[in-house]
Amino acid sequence: MRTPDLLRFASQSLAGARNRTLLMLLAMSIGVASVVVLTALGEGARRYVVNEFASLGTHLLIMLPGRSETTGGAPPLFGETPRDLTLGDALALLRERSIARVAPLTAGNAPVSYGSREREVTVIGATDEFFPIRHLTIGSGRALPDIDPERAVNVAVLGSGLRRELFGNRRALGEWVRINDRRFRVIGVISEGGESLGQNLDDMIVIPVASAQSLFDTPSLFRVLIEARSGPDIERARRAAREIIRQRHDGEDDVTIIAQDALLSTFDNILRALTYTVGGIAAISLAVAGILIMNVMLVAVSQRVAEIGLMKALGAPERQVLWVFLVEAIMLAAAGAALGIVIAGAGILGLRQLLPAFPLAAPLWAPLAAVAVAVATGLLFGVLPARRAARLDPVRALTGR
Repeated sequence: MRTPDLLRFASQSLAGARNRTLLMLLAMSIGVASVVVLTALGEGARRYVVNEFASLGTHLLIMLPGRSETTGGAPPLFGETPRDLTLGDALALLRERSIARVAPLTAGNAPVSYGSREREVTVIGATDEFFPIRHLTIGSGRALPDIDPERAVNVAVLGSGLRRELFGNRRALGEWVRINDRRFRVIGVISEGGESLGQNLDDMIVIPVASAQSLFDTPSLFRVLIEARSGPDIERARRAAREIIRQRHDGEDDVTIIAQDALLSTFDNILRALTYTVGGIAAISLAVAGILIMNVMLVAVSQRVAEIGLMKALGAPERQVLWVFLVEAIMLAAAGAALGIVIAGAGILGLRQLLPAFPLAAPLWAPLAAVAVAVATGLLFGVLPARRAARLDPVRALTGR
């Protein structure tokens, strides 16, 4: 039997048992769609995290007070708190040539009011370098002025959401807002920023770092953002920053420096592994679909005993009968895989409409792997029914026994 005849014969056999064929197509298509959609969700989560880290800035190092280490002993009871990070520490970092920018930060929560309106928001004390490091753009007005970081000036830059809550449709630039018991003049409004790693950028107010230290009555810094000049300079900047702080803190290595690239690489590896895992779990449904194909085709063999006997009586060898049933199984698996890809595509488009901010996309390997596994599953689980049909005795088959 030629290949075109074999394909036509298998197609007619499948069309003659519509309910059975539709059942197997449904099972296989659901399995393939599950693999593609779940891997798309995992890949979307990975891209979302990558984009969130990119919004924090490039070539970024984050310095925190206190050393992160594990010694295995009990924590100290007296007098071992980490030394504060100060403005002097942050400004000393600019001596290093591999460091392009430094942004000392102080943060706290405080009520911000204008007229009768008041909101409890995050108050960030920073310098003018904070905005380019964090890739924040100014929608109206200007950013913090380029002044001596140790000089307290009563000016403020509002997040767009806070401006809306306090001023409504009124113009905010030039107006005075109150933070706790102090007044600050609004000189700028940050563009719509949404959220970054859980922090609502629209619902904050930025003031000079010295003003924030005075407002919260603290000389210490919450963080120091350090931007290296280039990617290759990141490690050099990290070592230099640690050494500068060690010299200023009497030889104590009492800060933690986190590289954004290291964090991003860790999250990327974790989420990529998660994508593979959920894809593997979804692939189990393909094995279930393959078992269904095997069981249904075993029933089909018992129902087509007379047909098989006639084929063998007319001279069809065992290999020919074997291929007839294997081609049917492969065609079912391939058609089910194609239908599953269509269903997955429709599902991904629907999820994109529901979650426009989530970068949902299936990795290229997912549909290819799903189709390959589906066809391989159909072939694997089609062997047993095909061998059973090929080994039937023609005389006994024709007599219906």
